[in-house]
Amino acid sequence: MENGWANVARRSPSPSDIRTWFSNVEQHATEGVNKILIGNKCDWEEKRVVSTERGQALADELGVPFLEVSAKSNINVEKAFYSLAADIKKRMIDTSKSDQAGSQGVNVADQRDSAGGGLGGKCC
Repeated sequence: MENGWANVARRSPSPSDIRTWFSNVEQHATEGVNKILIGNKCDWEEKRVVSTERGQALADELGVPFLEVSAKSNINVEKAFYSLAADIKKRMIDTSKSDQAGSQGVNVADQRDSAGGGLGGKCC
């Protein structure tokens, strides 16, 4: 760890490392937080450590999307951001809809004043 950050550029993180990170996110982040597994440096085939198939299998196990990217070659970088942003937007819309459906309003017609009389279904 350097200054509180793990420097994983020196070695590839193991699937166990990634499972631990995802577990930490599940434990400490807001419930339902969006996640994505990114395989970096996909343009560097001669030094590839993890196959696309292994990356996809781990993402499937974790229940998250998987993308391989290369910042250097600008491969899938925007796609990764837009994909995650779209997932976040969808979650927020879905959450908002379910909050609205679950909220109950006040039925003014059933309310009575303290003297036992009513307002006849009128609020004013």
